[in-house]
Amino acid sequence: MENRQIVLKDDLKEALKKLGLQEGDHVIVHASLSSMGFVCGGAQIVIEALLETVGESGTIMMPSQSWKNLDPEAGVHWEEPKEWWQLIRDHWPAYDKDITPTNTMGAVAEMFRKWPGAERSSHPARSFAAKGAQAHELLKDHDLHDIFGEQSLIGKLYALGGKVLLLGVGYDKNTSIHLADVRAEYPSKHYANESSAMLVDGKRQWVTYETLVVDGEDFEQIGEAFEAEKEVKKVTVGNATATCMNQREIVDFAVDWIQKNRK
Repeated sequence: MENRQIVLKDDLKEALKKLGLQEGDHVIVHASLSSMGFVCGGAQIVIEALLETVGESGTIMMPSQSWKNLDPEAGVHWEEPKEWWQLIRDHWPAYDKDITPTNTMGAVAEMFRKWPGAERSSHPARSFAAKGAQAHELLKDHDLHDIFGEQSLIGKLYALGGKVLLLGVGYDKNTSIHLADVRAEYPSKHYANESSAMLVDGKRQWVTYETLVVDGEDFEQIGEAFEAEKEVKKVTVGNATATCMNQREIVDFAVDWIQKNRK
């Protein structure tokens, strides 16, 4: 990267302060470590800066999804031949919140799920990790069928008046908009069965469950329209842009946008 910048922990904490993050905030974070340039200390200092900013009365939450633990027919094993699909169904390891790694969630989220005192939800493909005052309440009872809905972590964060931090990523990573998918009515809205390897009474089982079909293909458009109407705080962190918003505002806006624009 040309003109690669160095980022120190103090730089991160100053940026978070400028974004309006403060002690007691409950924040869902989507972060790209590589986008920031050279982060001196890597994922560790990003997590430390976040936790120190919200303090013991606040909460940090991140996606820790392991979506490779879905049926190959859904396209998650696109690189593997079809004749292997049944073998994958039969042998993919059951989700274990302490062991199962994240898939493409980034270095910060992968470190955060193992952070001392962090908890992780029980969904076998769409889990989240959290640490802080509201972590346990946010994560408990992550229903197979209600991945991003009212009783999910996203819905609970909405009820708490939480915030969204996009650290070097765009609105396509803004998982909170999936709550708007649940709330909005639009012609193409539909449900489908997904399957994952899980531990049921201590034994591995391939479990099938119904969920809302979501893809996030229009999330960047939603974000562009949102920023055209609302004041959204942005700062530069190294080579990256950090964006912070009120979660209720983006979700409420997205519901209206989806109902007007999605086919």
